[in-house]
Amino acid sequence: MTDQNKKSEPSTTDVPPATAGDKPARLASLRRDPKGWLIAVLGVGSPLAFVIAAGGSGIGLWERQAGVAAVPWIILVAIAALLLAIAFILLNRRKGRKTRWPLIGLGMAATLGFLAFLAPYGNALLTLPAIHDITTDLADPPQFTGLRLRDDNWDKIPGADDSDMAGMNPRQRWATLHQDAYPDIRSVRIDQPVAEVIEKAKRLAQDRGWDIIGIDPAAGNLEATDTYSLFRFKDDIVIRARAAENGAASIIDVRSVSRAGVHDLGINAKRVREFLSDLSGTTTTASQ
Repeated sequence: MTDQNKKSEPSTTDVPPATAGDKPARLASLRRDPKGWLIAVLGVGSPLAFVIAAGGSGIGLWERQAGVAAVPWIILVAIAALLLAIAFILLNRRKGRKTRWPLIGLGMAATLGFLAFLAPYGNALLTLPAIHDITTDLADPPQFTGLRLRDDNWDKIPGADDSDMAGMNPRQRWATLHQDAYPDIRSVRIDQPVAEVIEKAKRLAQDRGWDIIGIDPAAGNLEATDTYSLFRFKDDIVIRARAAENGAASIIDVRSVSRAGVHDLGINAKRVREFLSDLSGTTTTASQ
């Protein structure tokens, strides 16, 4: 073999000494990173605990209230994980040490994703009133016949100590809070007869997976239950259609009520808006 051929052959001395042992070294480094493991366990464990709490409640492994009560604690753990991660990163930077990112990065990513998922609900909790009964007609809400309105529906309505609502009974306070928070939710007019509107409402309810409890197209009434989220919450809906313009049009009202809880986080209002939008299309006008 010539000297030229010998020079062209790869030499083991050309390979950086650490290359062959990089993977074991990285694994060993992870094992020696207790802070990273702490952040990763807390960060990944928080959304996992939420899924377990919600899913377990939904399938009846424990009371729904127990699952809901666990959520604030789970959120606190997630926030603690994020604050610890930031503290460790700043401490490493201050001491001139490199941050071991694999585990800390995993924990931070999981925590941030979880908190981003919960952010809209947190915003609703802070900005919307603690009511759970939403309707398009505050003066004459559609009434349930096949379903039953919860016994405590008018209990715990906020505002009893508010000077602006002094002397109001719970239902009046509810109407005031409702109007302030959801002024856009109003009766609508659809240029179709009552029976046709209710039949269309039935199809939309079925498309949404609602459990239809009762329907009477001639009387202009439909009642249904929507089951949603991992917690399997149930909200009851009643749709009322009344004839207008000698039967050529209909005035539509919707009411959506949570079966449990004080604050619905805006879920009922969102449901009413979206349903009326789909039901009416572009042929709707607000009823005064």
